[in-house]
Amino acid sequence: MKLKFCGAAGTTTGSQHLLEVNGKRILLDCGLYQGSRKHAYEVNCGFPYFDPKSIDVVILSHAHIDHSGNLPNLTSKGYTGNIYATHATRDLCQIMLADSARIQASDIDWLNKHRKKDGLEPVTPIYSEQDAERCLRQFVAIGYDRPMPVCDGVAVTFIDAGHILGSAQVLLEVDDQADGKRKRFLFSGDVGRGGNEVLRDPVPVENVDYLLMESTYGGREHEAPPGMGEHFAQIIRQAFVRGGKILIPAFAVERTQQVLYVLNDLFERNAIQPVHVYVDSPLAVSATEIYRLHPEAFNEEVYASLFEKANPFGFENLTLVRSVSGSKALNDIDGVAIIISASGMCEAGRILHHLKNHIGDPKTTVLFVGYCADNTLGRRIRDGEREVPILGGRYKVRAKIEIVDSFSGHADHSELLGYFERTTGSKTRVWLVHGEPANAAILRDALQERHHGPVEVAGLGTTVEF
Repeated sequence: MKLKFCGAAGTTTGSQHLLEVNGKRILLDCGLYQGSRKHAYEVNCGFPYFDPKSIDVVILSHAHIDHSGNLPNLTSKGYTGNIYATHATRDLCQIMLADSARIQASDIDWLNKHRKKDGLEPVTPIYSEQDAERCLRQFVAIGYDRPMPVCDGVAVTFIDAGHILGSAQVLLEVDDQADGKRKRFLFSGDVGRGGNEVLRDPVPVENVDYLLMESTYGGREHEAPPGMGEHFAQIIRQAFVRGGKILIPAFAVERTQQVLYVLNDLFERNAIQPVHVYVDSPLAVSATEIYRLHPEAFNEEVYASLFEKANPFGFENLTLVRSVSGSKALNDIDGVAIIISASGMCEAGRILHHLKNHIGDPKTTVLFVGYCADNTLGRRIRDGEREVPILGGRYKVRAKIEIVDSFSGHADHSELLGYFERTTGSKTRVWLVHGEPANAAILRDALQERHHGPVEVAGLGTTVEF
C-alpha cells in the first residue's frame, strides 16, 4: 500500500490523500485549498500529483468545502467513478458545491478586474454550477456502520465523526495482495468535540492498524467546554437590556443549526424572553431544511425531540430569509431582534451589510460563536480594533462584542489526544494532516509521548509505503 499526501499537508485546507492498493487508486477527499484569491485559484485549477482520469474510487469524509469543494473540477477533468459519502454529506454537497461555484464566479470577476489593470488575459472559474450538478450524479450514498466493497479487496465503512451533519471517519478494511495481510486503515476526517448540542459524539473505532489523523487544533485548547447554553443565554439577556439588534455571524452549515437549536431550547424554558429571530443566508436556510431530514446523525436528546415536536430547528418567532429584498428589510426593524447571518468570519455574505449598518451603534451586540482566522474581518473585530474596513468603507466599532467559544465543531488538543486514545489497535503508523506545521508538530510530540509507534507529520507531495 502507498499513501500520497496531495493536499492539507502543512496547511488546514485542500484535503486530498491518494491511497494505492491492489492496483487501484483511492482518493480520500477532494477539497479546495483556501487562501488569497490569486494563490487559491492557482492551486485549485489543476491536480499536480495525479491525473483525475487515473483515479478509480473517491471517498468523501464530509461536506465542508475544504474537503469536498474540488470534486466538480475532478469530474469535469475526467474522473468517471463513484464518489462514496454518507446520505447527509451527499445532500449537503448538493447545495454547498453549487454555492461554491457561485462564489468562484464572484471571485473571478474581482480577480479579472485586477488582471485587466496589469494587462493580463482574463481567467475562468475553476468550475460552474452545471459542473457541480453533474458531479452529484456520481455520488453513492451509504449509511453509517454499513461496510461497502468499493474496489478489489477494499471495503469502506463510514463511522460517525461528530463534526458536522453526515461527517464520517473513513475505515478501510483492506486485503493487501502485495503481502497477503489484512489491514485496517482509518482516515479520521475532521473530529468533533463531543457534547455537541445537536450531533452524536465521535464513535471510537477499534483495531486500527494505520491512522491518518487531522491536527487542526494541535497545541490549542478551546476557551469553553461544549454545551454552554446558560452562558449564551446570559449574553442574550444582557443584549436585550441594551435594546438593539443582536448580530450573530455564523457558518451556514452546522453552526447556524446549533444556534437555532439552543435558542429554541432557551425560548421553551423561558430562559430568555421571546424575540424575533432571522436567519439571513440562503445557504443556511437550505442547510437547515436538510438537517431535519437526517435523524441518524442526531444525539439522543435531539432524536427524541423529533417525535415530540415537528421541527427542533424552528420556532414560532423564527423567519428564514432567502431574498435580497427580505434581507434589506431587516435594516428597518426597530428594537431588539436576533439576526444570524453568514459568513462566520465576516469575510463575505450578508453579515457584511448588517455590520456596516449597525456596528457603529452602541446598542448593537455582535456575538461570535466560532473561530475566526487571522487577518479576517471577524478576527479584527474580535481582537478589539476600534475601526474596521467593511465593503469599501471604514466604520467605528461601537457595538458590544461578545464571544461564545463553546460551539466549535473541531476537537481541540486535549480532545484530539482523547480521540487517539479511544481509537484502539496497534496504530503501527500514524500520519498527521490538516494542520498548520506548528500545530501538527505539537500534536505529534504529545502523541509520541503516549504511543510506542512512529507519529509523522505529513509532507505535501510525499509518498509513504506500508
